[in-house]
Amino acid sequence: MTITRIATIFALSLVLAACASGPQDATPTRGRAVQSQDGSFTGEVIGTAREGSAFARLQIGMDMQQTQEIMGGTPDRFHTYESGKRWIPFYFGDDARRMQALYKDSGCLIFTGGNVWGGAGGVLIQIEHDPAGDCYQP
Repeated sequence: MTITRIATIFALSLVLAACASGPQDATPTRGRAVQSQDGSFTGEVIGTAREGSAFARLQIGMDMQQTQEIMGGTPDRFHTYESGKRWIPFYFGDDARRMQALYKDSGCLIFTGGNVWGGAGGVLIQIEHDPAGDCYQP
């Protein structure tokens, strides 16, 4: 094999590896894995919602507008940060950035924050029920 052919095979394997995981996979670490509304990815729910609360009606896979309608407004605090996927070569998914939102007396939500150019995003991938608000880590 020539060096060019080896380099081409290596580059193709990097592209395939970057595309192998779904753009919105949230790897569960502390809570329970929950399928999104459309079943295309798995998110995470941490803790248990108070019965009858707005947080109890939220579902993994909702967009930001749907969650704000259920919660009755915008979050009390929020910030964005880069996810590890930001550094995967040839990753063009919408989970290169994430946004964490705090709703006081309810908990935290994490949304996909968009691709490396700032487009797309806004899909709910993690719900953390925490009325104390300790889940919010700017």
